[in-house]
Amino acid sequence: FSPAATTTFIRRHRTQTQLDAVGIVFGTSTGSTEEVADFIHSRINTVLGDGSCDPPICVDNIVGGLSASFSKYDQLICGTPTWNTGADTERSGTAWDEVYYGEMGDLSLEGKPVAVFGLGDQESYGENYADATGELFDVLQTLGVKSFGSTAVDDSYVHEASKAQRGDKFVGLMCDQANQDDLTEGRVEAWVDQLVAEGFFSGVSSSSSSPPLFLSPDVEVSAPSTPIIEVVKTPAPSSPVSYDSTWKGYKNEAKGT
Repeated sequence: FSPAATTTFIRRHRTQTQLDAVGIVFGTSTGSTEEVADFIHSRINTVLGDGSCDPPICVDNIVGGLSASFSKYDQLICGTPTWNTGADTERSGTAWDEVYYGEMGDLSLEGKPVAVFGLGDQESYGENYADATGELFDVLQTLGVKSFGSTAVDDSYVHEASKAQRGDKFVGLMCDQANQDDLTEGRVEAWVDQLVAEGFFSGVSSSSSSPPLFLSPDVEVSAPSTPIIEVVKTPAPSSPVSYDSTWKGYKNEAKGT
């Protein structure tokens, strides 16, 4: 191309009618599940860009308005502690127990991508580790969600049994802030990266400008009826720029992503 030409970029912006990309809803009794929710929120925005994930919402604050809150999001991540260990149902000790078999039954979540995470105490309650997460998962399954994020039960876990375990997998991310808080951030990072690889965040865009998309100078961009792009023109370079006609774009060298 001509060195004197002006380089054109496009920055994509979220439209006013676009859904918020990712929502995190959690229940908590002591604050530990909220802490893990914050880790997940931070990791998602680090990986996908600021604004890709809204701040976590405590389920206690949206009882009676679950439908409005859940329908805002393209993807949902739901988390719970396990408190009422040994109970057959409603064992989170949070507002999740109030809505499982009532308000949640009226939600329209068919096909919505959902992932779950949970907390438990493996040493004090090794026979019921993160049981409540199993119930959360099961309730969501009855609503027809598309589940993501099951994790391997590896050697770092020392529990005896868990209703959140199905075979050699957990139904989602399991953490233990009571005994293994030093492992939590690493587990969160690996889990969010796994969700990316699984395509959970497909279609997610951040509220901030995404990296520009390069266009050749002679490409004309017509404005849509509802503006969703910003066209930015940068000054022509002062010195000649060489051009290789065989160049076909940058090669992605990332491994395992």
